[in-house]
Amino acid sequence: QSFTGEDVVEFHCHGSRAVIQGLMTTLGKYARVAERGEFTQRAFASGKLDLLAVEALADLLTADTQLQRQQALRQLDGRLSNLYDSWRKRLTKGLAHAEAVIDFGDDEHLGDEAEDEFQTMDYDGAQENVWGAVGESMTALAAEMKRHLADDRRGELVRTGLKVAIIGPPNAGKSSLFNILAQRDAAIVSPIEGTTRDVLELTLDLGGVRCTLSDTAGVRQETEDMIEREGIKRARSAAEQADILVAMIDGTDIHSGITAITDVLPGPDIISRLLLVINKLDLVHTEGNTEQLLKIGSNVLGIPHNGTFILSCETSEGFDEFLSALTDRVLTRVETPDSLVGGDESALITRARHRQHVEAAVSALERFSKLSGQGSMVVDMAAEELRLTVSELGRITGAVDVEDVLDVLFADFCIGK
Repeated sequence: QSFTGEDVVEFHCHGSRAVIQGLMTTLGKYARVAERGEFTQRAFASGKLDLLAVEALADLLTADTQLQRQQALRQLDGRLSNLYDSWRKRLTKGLAHAEAVIDFGDDEHLGDEAEDEFQTMDYDGAQENVWGAVGESMTALAAEMKRHLADDRRGELVRTGLKVAIIGPPNAGKSSLFNILAQRDAAIVSPIEGTTRDVLELTLDLGGVRCTLSDTAGVRQETEDMIEREGIKRARSAAEQADILVAMIDGTDIHSGITAITDVLPGPDIISRLLLVINKLDLVHTEGNTEQLLKIGSNVLGIPHNGTFILSCETSEGFDEFLSALTDRVLTRVETPDSLVGGDESALITRARHRQHVEAAVSALERFSKLSGQGSMVVDMAAEELRLTVSELGRITGAVDVEDVLDVLFADFCIGK
């Protein structure tokens, strides 16, 4: 019944330092202080937790936002483990069929007593195709795995957080916007161009999603300052790595601003992740001028009309509308698309390790599909691909070869967990 599956003794004492020290001194004669993550490691060793549950517990202990907490609890509850275990059971049935064919030959009728989907063929059908319904089931399973992979890294983004980068020319107001979002003076603001030389980062909670916000050096095409050139290089790198890009320009100098951000944009695919912010509304606001400015994003950059915002970092006018849109964009990035609803949309991949093993499992099933159509001469080779698939899924849950993963994972646990 205990967390570790072992017998446990609990001591409840007063909380003064002297009492605790006396208790620890006495217990030290018979026991030792646990290592980092040792209780969780014992729970894993005794089968109380699988590797996915251990990872979920680690994520729960470090969760900064509500979505991170909820996702960790769903994984700890076994939703992801149940999905992978169900896949392994289906693969095991296919392997049982393969072993029977290998041991007894493809001329044996294997379906007299079976009632599952793999044993529904008649004798003639078994002769024509030694794999029978197994091939169809494995094709369907591969399709399920591919849908599972087509999640646009949503689970991973919730766990690690989205990267939001602010780019633009010098003195466009990037650091001012950075400070407003941070609600503190996190970056130095100065009328001198090139004040920000490095990438500054802070963590935000936007709609329950952890976001890493980056303030970057002002980008321009020419500069003789070596340090500024390095800052611009890092700004480009931040733009390439960003999940959401906020391009900021000075409303009093639209042309040079558009030229600067166009030069630094990673490519045309960034448009769907781009928000254009035109700053210094307090200096350019006139009736009719606002509408013209809002059209700049769609006319010049191809951004949807609702992706362009005009605000003033000086007066904060227009900021609430921008923050609401930024939060909506963040939530859209991590929400489950309609194409995935219908399966267990809560069972999302949360780590790159999971994705690598599922991708390897899909590749093995695709090789199996090719081999299974070549008759009984290659049945052992096809069966080996099923074994590899089972092995890859086992590595996710911890059933196969996970010592290296455990060493890294438990090193991040705190004492007492």
